[in-house]
Amino acid sequence: MKFIVKTQRGMESVAANYIREAIPDANVWASPMGYSGLVIVETGDENVEKKILEIPEVERLIPVIAEVPAELEAIVATAEKIAPLISENETFAVKTKRRGKHGFTSMDVNRELGAKIRELTNADVNLSWPDRVVQVEIIGDKAYISVVPGEEFRKFTPEKIDARKLFRKVTLVQMPYWGDYKACRSFGEKIGRAAQAFEVKELIIAPKEKMDAFELAEFIKGVKIGQESRHQIQREAYPWKVEKVPVSVWDLYQVVRDKRRGKRLLIITDPKGPTLAEVKDRLAKDMFYAKEVIIFVGSREGIPRGLFRFADYVVDLAPYMTFATEHGIPAALVSLWEVYEEYARKREEKT
Repeated sequence: MKFIVKTQRGMESVAANYIREAIPDANVWASPMGYSGLVIVETGDENVEKKILEIPEVERLIPVIAEVPAELEAIVATAEKIAPLISENETFAVKTKRRGKHGFTSMDVNRELGAKIRELTNADVNLSWPDRVVQVEIIGDKAYISVVPGEEFRKFTPEKIDARKLFRKVTLVQMPYWGDYKACRSFGEKIGRAAQAFEVKELIIAPKEKMDAFELAEFIKGVKIGQESRHQIQREAYPWKVEKVPVSVWDLYQVVRDKRRGKRLLIITDPKGPTLAEVKDRLAKDMFYAKEVIIFVGSREGIPRGLFRFADYVVDLAPYMTFATEHGIPAALVSLWEVYEEYARKREEKT
């Protein structure tokens, strides 16, 4: 039996040594062809899966069904061996990870092998939520083919409520950090990164009074840097198009005056308010139906108390604790998402 073991980059040798200890008769090859994060294991031990998965450095264990030369025709020919493992009433997808230079692409493998399997099984292809995944690991001049449960690949499933349903209608009103130029830029980067990470509708930088123009400029530069860095990661990691969050500057009091109109929900996070547990049911329902959810976040000091009268909710997210400036956005959005998700799930179950 042959297996491909996947680890974090740089941990393959550690995992390989533990595998050798656990299975002394195994042939273990760490970093095959020089590719990190991989270990190939060959053994006749019947308990190999249990023994290897007890090693914390091991992230995934993939049993190899077929090993062929890294040539498109040879890979497609393995469909005869794979087809009996996929029934007609199941869905499948082919996913290929190619390492090295070849005369074909990963998409070529997915397309050609997928077409052959479909011809042999009459099973439907489902690229989003397949029952089975035909995993093709190409390492240099060898291709290793496996069939694994689709659940192992599912990040996005119909059972999960899309968090963007809430965050797309969230406007963050962030008081800027002031003081040392270097600190202003550093905090700006963290806030820009956080706002972009949640893909919110808008980020409004809102001073409550006159402030030093150059301190504000450094803070805004930091916001831009943080936003750019996170957006680049999102573009590479997400299967959908990610837009940059619009960023504007507005006086804090004018924001309150403007946003009070319409079906908008104003939320201030402050220790003076009731706990989230006390208001979560009503708050979740209001967030669900609101056209826009405006969340006010302080910086170095809280949101002015005079604005509390105009908020729909003043919420204490963590009693007896004060969040650092850079933690305000993540703490607020994660907490509010939890109560929103609970309400949305119950509503779906009823319908």
